[in-house]
Amino acid sequence: MLGRDVAYPSQFDPSLLFPIPRAAARESIGIIPDALPFIGHDRWHAYELSWLDARGKPRVATATFTVPCDSPHLIESKSLKLYLNSLNATRFNSDTAVLDRITLDLSVRTGADVAVAFGLPPLAELEEGESLDTLDIEIDHYGPPQADYLVADRQAIVTEVLSSQLLKSNCPVTGQPDWASVIIRYHGPRIDRGELLRYLISFRDHAEFHEQCVERLFHDLMAHCRPQALSVEARYTRRGGLDINPWRATAGFQAPTARRDLRQ
Repeated sequence: MLGRDVAYPSQFDPSLLFPIPRAAARESIGIIPDALPFIGHDRWHAYELSWLDARGKPRVATATFTVPCDSPHLIESKSLKLYLNSLNATRFNSDTAVLDRITLDLSVRTGADVAVAFGLPPLAELEEGESLDTLDIEIDHYGPPQADYLVADRQAIVTEVLSSQLLKSNCPVTGQPDWASVIIRYHGPRIDRGELLRYLISFRDHAEFHEQCVERLFHDLMAHCRPQALSVEARYTRRGGLDINPWRATAGFQAPTARRDLRQ
């Protein structure tokens, strides 16, 4: 509701971080939590980070947080925003102390070693891969995601990079829209591009966390198209001073170079 007051924390409070178990969502799409079929991480970009130095003078920065995909928990994004805002009136003796504090709190809440660093990756100068978005196709389904759309030509083995900026889903907590670009790198049977785009657009009214959407994408592509190697990266646009970039890939796939889209 417009004009509604939102209470932001006035004191530092690590308990604001709300962990969500990954296992249930994975099991719902056929992924065994103890035998993950992928490697990867969730890379967060924080644009609104501030604290006080030892003499009370405000400091501002940006930061990147990298959560391994095998962590037992993910962090709900609004809770991360509230946690970071709880640093605003907190004094730290050094910048290193800020990094150490955030690293500790995120690692404890996710159950894994989280990497934290000041700064952001550079903007991507060009769109990566061949865009699907100019394909002339008719769309009549916007949710739930339709994995059956995915087909591949088993007689044509290719290595290619495909991209789209038309991925959209909804936050299962707030109902707010989540917008993203997606980059799919694979080696294997040629994926039908029109059907892949229809599949991506079928997420449009679907409610699921960013990380879970990318894992669903990975799982469905592996199940229906059978690539020998696959990488799925999504770059979600900023909301509340944060954006998230989940990446999942088959073992041995080199992590993509960290980049930000112009929309981020």
